[in-house]
Amino acid sequence: MSFLVLEKVCKEFKSEAGIFNALTDVSFDLECGEFVVIIGPSGAGKTTLLNLLGGMDSPSRGNIVVDGVNISNFNKKELTNFRRNEVGFVFQFYNLMQNMTAKENVELATEICRHSLDEVNVLKNVGLGDKLNHFPAQLSGGEQQRVSIARALCMDPDILFFDEPTSALDPELTGEILQVIKDLAAEHMTMVIVTHEMNFARNVSDTIIFMDGGVIVEQGSPEEVFSSDNQRMKDFLGKFYE
Repeated sequence: MSFLVLEKVCKEFKSEAGIFNALTDVSFDLECGEFVVIIGPSGAGKTTLLNLLGGMDSPSRGNIVVDGVNISNFNKKELTNFRRNEVGFVFQFYNLMQNMTAKENVELATEICRHSLDEVNVLKNVGLGDKLNHFPAQLSGGEQQRVSIARALCMDPDILFFDEPTSALDPELTGEILQVIKDLAAEHMTMVIVTHEMNFARNVSDTIIFMDGGVIVEQGSPEEVFSSDNQRMKDFLGKFYE
């Protein structure tokens, strides 16, 4: 069995206006060591999907199986344990404690998980060996995001999720974060990333998933997806290469 399996996953949100279908019958598999990139326009359901995969929320219907365990019907306590012990999550914003150093921010994560790595070594591996005792205000945006990546890695996760990790950075700093992720991909870290960095997706990923309107429109290798005849796919990519 694949490391991660989604079977007809749906997610509904209810409000006074009615029911909104954020995801409809989403299915795909992910192998251990695979790097999957999810792309698509705003509102396509990318972040909703990532939240379900990372145990931030539960599906309305369907199954999500991670390493042989079906997490679809986990209660809040079970989801909390899953997040702490199985996955790492890197968000768009760094969410660092401003009164703590880089090392102390990473140490916070090691205190809540079952297994952890040495925070100093992990910070060195993301290029911050000389910034251990710096506070967030003393770090660039790219350095702060690298601290958040180190924080996730220190939990020794089975799978690592990124939700648009470069969208809050200027182009110069974006490159350093993409290089860290590229290095992790070279080490065959199992990862799923939501991003708008099309060239990075094309050159580094193993699999690309294109979403629109809460469904998967195209999925496959970078070559297959970027050469797709699907008009919606062509229109989306055309906006990046005009």
